[in-house]
Amino acid sequence: MSKPHLDGALRPFMYGKLHRVTVTGAELNYVGSITVDPVLLRASGLLPHTAVDVVNITNGERITTYIIEGSEGSGVICLNGAAAHQFSKGDLAIIMGYEQVPARDLPGRISRAVHVDAQNHIVAVDEYITPSLDELGKPANNREGEVYETVDA
Repeated sequence: MSKPHLDGALRPFMYGKLHRVTVTGAELNYVGSITVDPVLLRASGLLPHTAVDVVNITNGERITTYIIEGSEGSGVICLNGAAAHQFSKGDLAIIMGYEQVPARDLPGRISRAVHVDAQNHIVAVDEYITPSLDELGKPANNREGEVYETVDA
């Protein structure tokens, strides 16, 4: 069996996410976007004005929007504009940033997951290294059956 061609073709890569953040607000009367505490942005590598997917764990909604910076240390996660229809204060969400990466550069690339408590304070940061095709199937790469342990504070 031949291997897929890993040339310069670009593939979307999830480089950083904020996992199980608590939505602190939903502002319908705003231009749009998601407001995020810069402490969380730095930890995840997400930048203002960049596109992100936001998944609502509470109700299953999924949107694409862009980030704006909120107040430092506030824990703010506020959905603005039309997105406020899909999210409510207190919902749990995942915010994921992607970048286009040449396929040949994916093996060894790091994806970062920032875990928070109920007030959106960082409790852990995990980094996952993308395996090469030859490394697939090794026990160290198998994440099947992982269950997220919720963190409350």
